[in-house]
Amino acid sequence: MREVLGDLLAWWRAGDPVAMATVVGTWQSAPRPPGAVMLVGPGGTAVGSVSGGCVEAAVYDLGLAVTESGEPRLARYGVSDDDAFEVGLTCGGTIEIFVERVDRAAYPQLGEVADALAAGRPVVVATVVRGPADRVGRRLVVWPDRRAGGLGAARLDDAVADDARGLLAAGRTGPLGYGVDGDRLGDDLTVFVAAFAPPPRMIVFGAIDFAGALARLGGFLGYRVTVCDARPVFATARRFPGAEVVVDWPHRYLTGEIEAGRVDGRTAVCVLTHDPKFDVPALRVALGHPFAYVGAMGSRRTHADRLARLRAEGVTPEQLARLASPIGLDLGARTPEETAVSIAAELIAARWGGSGQRLSGLDGSIHENLDRY
Repeated sequence: MREVLGDLLAWWRAGDPVAMATVVGTWQSAPRPPGAVMLVGPGGTAVGSVSGGCVEAAVYDLGLAVTESGEPRLARYGVSDDDAFEVGLTCGGTIEIFVERVDRAAYPQLGEVADALAAGRPVVVATVVRGPADRVGRRLVVWPDRRAGGLGAARLDDAVADDARGLLAAGRTGPLGYGVDGDRLGDDLTVFVAAFAPPPRMIVFGAIDFAGALARLGGFLGYRVTVCDARPVFATARRFPGAEVVVDWPHRYLTGEIEAGRVDGRTAVCVLTHDPKFDVPALRVALGHPFAYVGAMGSRRTHADRLARLRAEGVTPEQLARLASPIGLDLGARTPEETAVSIAAELIAARWGGSGQRLSGLDGSIHENLDRY
């Protein structure tokens, strides 16, 4: 929703009703992930995308109807192998799209949600997309310390709020099934949980040219990037535009961020110093925390020496097994930019469970790990 929030909020404030279509379920090679949004606004304006163009026309017509009636609709779009173009979704996947009317009466919390997103504060929006007619379209907005709205049953609100905060901590969006009274083993209704967490962090240690390339690519991938180095002559904002630049010893800075709660399980730590006095203390701290990714640059010889030093510092075998070193996938990279792509590819593979192999040499679904209920 972030990419269409400006238009949605402007229409909401003006009192204009809008149809909001949200991808709430995907199977196989669906073109857009859960949470992707398309708006059908005043005057027939269309903003955003739910399928990259495959079924936008059908969703547009459905949006006009929902705006007129005010009744939410759940629609599924897929293909048959023999007639993909006629059905509409040509990529071979299937998507479910929930279309609802948004205005001040239907979504009174939108202003607060927008304020949270603008300030980088976490918030979750949980919406009933399948179930009894009197429940479909009900919404619960959850912040870390409070909530607003409701899904029709107090026990259900409690269960969804707890689960939503869990998804928020993991930075995940997707559907959850419940009984009508909140039983987590039930399947009477489906609640789509859209978690809007602050961007995940990428902390890059070592103010070198490889760090500059990785910082640029990390920003492109949606990370909030910090470059840290103890040497002030190299750690300058001019050398790393768009990134936060910190002059400090890496291990001291990372310890401070952990103690202050400014990192979480989505954080990626990339140690590019390949200097033992910097990288061993930083890796000892990083491997003692459940970060999503910890990688370190260096040759095979540097890696072997680093492992020996880390063992001497008391780092356990289980912790060492989490270390991506030498950092990155084997792409044959040479330049800083190519190396940054190699590191980014390993990050993506680690996040989604990818093999890093060429798709042309594999069988099965391309997005097998992204299938939803």
